[in-house]
This record gives sequence, structure tokens and C-alpha cells, in this order.
Amino acid sequence: MNPSWRKPFGMLAILMLIVVWVVIVASFSAIVWNWHWLAQLVFYIVTGLIWIAPLKPMLSWMETGKWRSW
Repeated sequence: MNPSWRKPFGMLAILMLIVVWVVIVASFSAIVWNWHWLAQLVFYIVTGLIWIAPLKPMLSWMETGKWRSW
């Protein structure tokens, strides 16, 4: 069984996704800083969870070579 190039590429893509997402969210910090603390909490919880959405198809592609597992 030959090792697949998809897994190392996928891991790098996931790391890049995380870095880009952190930069995007951090760029809003000057705006979010003025919000009420509860609004800040909601913002950071939502943005902290949104980046997970593309992981399922990415992990499926890494394992099977297909973007959908079905």
C-alpha cells in the first residue's frame, strides 16, 4: 500500500485554514472590543466554531479521495 499525498496536503491545508481564520477574526478585534461583553462572548464562540464546518469534507477527502463520503 502506497502512502497517499492527500493526508500531508490536507494537514497543511487545515493548518492554513486555522491561521487564516485566526487572522480574520483577530482583524475584527478593534471593532468587537467596543461591544458589550456578552456580545463579544457570542461573537468569539460563533467564530470559534465556524472554522470547523469545512473539516468534515476535508477529512473525508483525505481518507477517501472524495469530497463526500456518500
